[in-house]
Amino acid sequence: MSTPDAPAPTRSWFRTEDFWAILLGLGFVIAASLLVLSGNSLKWLAVMPGKWTDAGVAFQQLGQAWLRYLALFALLAIGLGLGARSIGLSFRRFLLSFAGIFAATTVIILLGAWAEAGRYTLEPPLVALAIGLLISNAVGLPAWLSEGLRVEYYVKLGIVLLGATLPLNLLLSAGPVAIGQAAVVSLVTFGTIFFVARRLGLDQRFAATLGAGGAVCGVSASIAVAGAVGAKKEQGPVAITIVVFWAIVMVFLLPLAARFFGLSTGVAGAWIGTSEFADAAGFAAAQTYGGYAGKVPGIAGTPDDAVNAFTLMKVIGRDLWVGIWAFVLSFIAVSRWSDTGVDTRVGAGEVWRRFPKFVLGFLLSSLIVAWVASTYPAADFKRVLDPELIGPLKNLRVWAFTFCFLSIGLSTRWRDLASIGRKPFLAFTAGVIVNVLLGYFLSVVVFGKYWSTLGR
Repeated sequence: MSTPDAPAPTRSWFRTEDFWAILLGLGFVIAASLLVLSGNSLKWLAVMPGKWTDAGVAFQQLGQAWLRYLALFALLAIGLGLGARSIGLSFRRFLLSFAGIFAATTVIILLGAWAEAGRYTLEPPLVALAIGLLISNAVGLPAWLSEGLRVEYYVKLGIVLLGATLPLNLLLSAGPVAIGQAAVVSLVTFGTIFFVARRLGLDQRFAATLGAGGAVCGVSASIAVAGAVGAKKEQGPVAITIVVFWAIVMVFLLPLAARFFGLSTGVAGAWIGTSEFADAAGFAAAQTYGGYAGKVPGIAGTPDDAVNAFTLMKVIGRDLWVGIWAFVLSFIAVSRWSDTGVDTRVGAGEVWRRFPKFVLGFLLSSLIVAWVASTYPAADFKRVLDPELIGPLKNLRVWAFTFCFLSIGLSTRWRDLASIGRKPFLAFTAGVIVNVLLGYFLSVVVFGKYWSTLGR
């Protein structure tokens, strides 16, 4: 299983994916806000196909809006391409690769607009992931396409845009509950993986890297903690491979399980946010389950409830633990574990460097939209702000996340899983079981009433 977003050497923050994702995401949010305040909208650029029942109608829509799709491609290609160049990629090769990704995403999103798509669970994220996995593992990936498979880049852009669609009052009211629930899950899951890994004979540093990958923000946590504790060179990639494997499994498993139990969309979103191991995969699962609202008998809530609950639990609740785990485990590695000759001390500056800064972009997006909303009467939210401001930003978010899911699929090789060894996989899997069961108990039994009435 390849990891195209392997950690790069330390560089100025202005030359990182976080900076460019925030810059581009906030640029869209600010532009959309200014347009609405001046009586216009970003809708023309944030193109999205309408519902269709006949393939001829679908392609007619595509033909009529070709200039809008071209304009969106040009803006995204230039913005993302400049960021790619800044972090050391080839601008030309990135544009060539991104053109292929954009074309495939356009077809996938068009398929998602089919009137029967919800019935067959053909949500764009899942379709993108499935197609990517099929091509990568059955056909093979063309070499020219690899430059644009920037999973972390796209998901960070999507999360910044996600902030603009999550009401600030909901963030303030539900945030403490999400952080508290995430703290319990994070501590218990880490402890389970670490304990099982040690009993299986794995060293402390590898066990800590695996534990952080399951307890917090999957790939990012594995990278940060592997460096913080001085893990061996090969141990970080092994942890990332296992995280990606289980994240993909949970994309399909959690929505099916939540549907079996008939959970409301808010409760299911919280369970997914508690139990998933990667932001992109979790968003795909939450969006898929949100699509059941109003279509599957017995599924209460709205599509937004699933996405909002997931975001509060995963992005606000669990992702914030990355820097904390890196700091704490670094101190333990230095003071308690045998010396390896590697300086693993993490100071306040290093905690800030490892902090997931795209979360700040997420919060700023929410603040900007909240300020714009405060200038309008409450009655105008549904009539003006929802279709003219929130709607276009949601469309752009769908594009960003679909780029991400397609990239995950195209960069995943199942055969690579065989090389990681049995013991690390068993240790992490023990954490998966505890994580899912504990997440269900907290989301459904303890806080079920809270999550089922989210935002009401």
